[in-house]
Amino acid sequence: MDQVIRARYVLAHSEGSHVWLRDGYVAHSDGVVTEVGTGTSDSAAPVLDLGDTILTPGLIDLDALVDIDHLILDAHHDPAHTRSLVGSVEHWRDRPRDVLTPEQRDTLRRFGLAQLALHGVTTYMPIASEIHLEWNESADELRRLADLTRAWGLRGYLGPSYRSAVGAVADGERTFVENPERGESGLDEALRFADELTGRDDDLVRPVLLPCRIETLTPELLERTAREATERGLLVRLHSLQQPWEREVIIERHGLTPLDLIERTGLLNDRLLIPHALWTDRNSALTGPNGVDLTRLASAGVSVIHCPLTTFRYGDMLETFNDFVDAGVTMALGTDSFPPDLVRGMDVGLHASRLLHGHGAVSLSGYMEAATLGGAAALKRPDLGRLEVGASADMTAFSLDDFRDGVVEDPLRTLVLNGTARNATHTFVAGRPVVRDGRIAGVDLDELRNQAQEVFERLRRGYSERDGLHRPVEALFPPSFPVRGSESRDAGSGRG
Repeated sequence: MDQVIRARYVLAHSEGSHVWLRDGYVAHSDGVVTEVGTGTSDSAAPVLDLGDTILTPGLIDLDALVDIDHLILDAHHDPAHTRSLVGSVEHWRDRPRDVLTPEQRDTLRRFGLAQLALHGVTTYMPIASEIHLEWNESADELRRLADLTRAWGLRGYLGPSYRSAVGAVADGERTFVENPERGESGLDEALRFADELTGRDDDLVRPVLLPCRIETLTPELLERTAREATERGLLVRLHSLQQPWEREVIIERHGLTPLDLIERTGLLNDRLLIPHALWTDRNSALTGPNGVDLTRLASAGVSVIHCPLTTFRYGDMLETFNDFVDAGVTMALGTDSFPPDLVRGMDVGLHASRLLHGHGAVSLSGYMEAATLGGAAALKRPDLGRLEVGASADMTAFSLDDFRDGVVEDPLRTLVLNGTARNATHTFVAGRPVVRDGRIAGVDLDELRNQAQEVFERLRRGYSERDGLHRPVEALFPPSFPVRGSESRDAGSGRG
């Protein structure tokens, strides 16, 4: 489909950086950008005038939540209570099970994917909690997600998770239930899935290896992941360098820091993506040479996926975004929470960092570059993340025509300070519309929301089942205020 899309503000790309075009347009043909400019296009294609709108490159979310309850249920409690929510050793050792049926898991995925699309994301790499699973994700579930991704026209980098151990609680303390064989078989399944996707040569859905958190993986599994990724040319995303407890566990078990373990097992290279990376020697809580870890990451070509909204809600912060950029680390963005709102993430990340580290710690333009150019660089996709001739026609439009958006000073500052990613009205992937006027074609959002609420209530009950003290849901998740009225039973207890 050939088309010209006009907008009040177009975030174009010129001579290696983003630039604003006032009253601009983007023309595309066969999924590729053919013109970017102001005034009148040379194209005779139909024109879609979006009016008082910001048109940006499609947003790239590399730690994209396709889940319902992550952070919603575990970010409001004291640390001891939060630890208990991961489940008891007895549960994970003796009676682990899938909380949801495959059909309910599909509802969860549809809900999560719809949320990503409606928040302006065009390319995603999923993250979903394994806490509700018998052990880890299955390839069949990811096959269904791949089919849905293609059907809706999004870009997905997919793979089932795998792990050698699961986090658990015993006597109020963190520990693990281990099963290295499950880790090896999980990687086997992930590789078969990756080979299937590679064989399909599908530009919309591509394979990636998505092991779980570093502390749940044996060194042998990390080494094999590195070998297989090298042989197949696959990206690997590994949650690591995330928190002090992870660091303590890795040092105690292996006599190495997490970054040393990553390097020792062969994963420290330009195919590695690390979500968070909060706990490097740039962190003020660590002593010793400052910034060496950042230099190692940059020299190896590692990409860091910063998730500012999630980090902030868990009471932590990256030290600091600009330090990583100045060291030469490729910075991308992720949401890793609900709502999957990269605009709110930019706002929170910017102002929290300024509060603690001053105005030089981060720039808003740097965040937008991470959500576009940085994500594209991490994926080795120079055709994404930019609006210039020859790039893929992946675009996101944010409306500024609501009175509550206020007056426009700078388009990006106005969007981030006054709006959210809910301002997204249209998205396009390779020129094909995914979201139009805030809707996804053929998706009944009201029905999907009702189905998701039922799934959410089932997930909440699953926490009680895993709890070592066998506490009811109302004790695990007390309401913010006492609930009264005809629906108090459901609202207060989570019973469906």
